[in-house]
Amino acid sequence: MDVVITQAETADIHRVLEQHSRYWGERDLRKLHLVALVHEFPSTCLVARADDGIRGYLLGFVTPTGTGYVHLIATRDDARGTGLGRRLWGAFTDAARQQGAQRLKAITSVQNTGSIAFHRSLGFTAQIAEDYDGPGRPMVLFDRLLPAEGAAW
Repeated sequence: MDVVITQAETADIHRVLEQHSRYWGERDLRKLHLVALVHEFPSTCLVARADDGIRGYLLGFVTPTGTGYVHLIATRDDARGTGLGRRLWGAFTDAARQQGAQRLKAITSVQNTGSIAFHRSLGFTAQIAEDYDGPGRPMVLFDRLLPAEGAAW
């Protein structure tokens, strides 16, 4: 089944939230799904569509200082391990590059070992930032220079 990555629509976020556990398991991250991002940053909010629905998605934007920041990236439980996360990052990188981005950044919780391993495999550095999300709430910050145009993820 072919998967096509396109710009997200607000209805896509609602569909994802209806099946939230298929993307996030037991973690309740519904409050992080900001529909405003789709409205305000349409070229950097992406969904991976297939005949059977949304296989994955990425919500991101480019900061005024030239950083392509990914707020959320997730693949559906039956699409993990297929390279879809890499494809989503690649499509985001292309969109961010068109907006002048020079760096890429994302964050995750220190407990999210799957995300940490995934982002390291993409060439991101991972650094723990103490109190990043408030007192006693460290986060892992991912950072890397934008890969060369046409570089494989």
